[in-house]
Amino acid sequence: MLFEDDIEMEIQRKAFAYRPKIRVAKKDRRAELPQAATPGSACYDLKVVGAFQLTPGVPTIVPTGLIFEIEPGYCVKIYPRSSMGKKGIMMPHSVGVIDSDYRGEIGVLLLNNNKEAITLQSGERIAQMMVEKVLVADITETTEEELTQTERGAGGFGSTGQ
Repeated sequence: MLFEDDIEMEIQRKAFAYRPKIRVAKKDRRAELPQAATPGSACYDLKVVGAFQLTPGVPTIVPTGLIFEIEPGYCVKIYPRSSMGKKGIMMPHSVGVIDSDYRGEIGVLLLNNNKEAITLQSGERIAQMMVEKVLVADITETTEEELTQTERGAGGFGSTGQ
């Protein structure tokens, strides 16, 4: 017979072992499914489909050739790869969110900060995606006076020190 602590540990183990389902359709036959680079990788690499040129200073949606069906209750967040930053290429909006009900092609918004155009080669890793659980909040309207007070209060940008 298991003790209460053993039962709790078993519940947590099973919760962390759950793997949400993401079905992936190839819009382009050259597209590659997302892959983790190592067994310990938190993210899966996304690759450009076909050679693609990035004009300097122009935010451009780079195609992956993939369409996702993400299990409800989850989303995919797209983050920049450090290797792209070393090349002077960034994601101008920092992170992209793919909702479970989106069925269009996954594109990655990139910005070339160099003075010259850069050509991405087909299959080049351009971003990384992480699967995350979505928490749904109950949002209710109130007045400013009814909000609880905190020591920090309205102190914003830089108010807690350097």
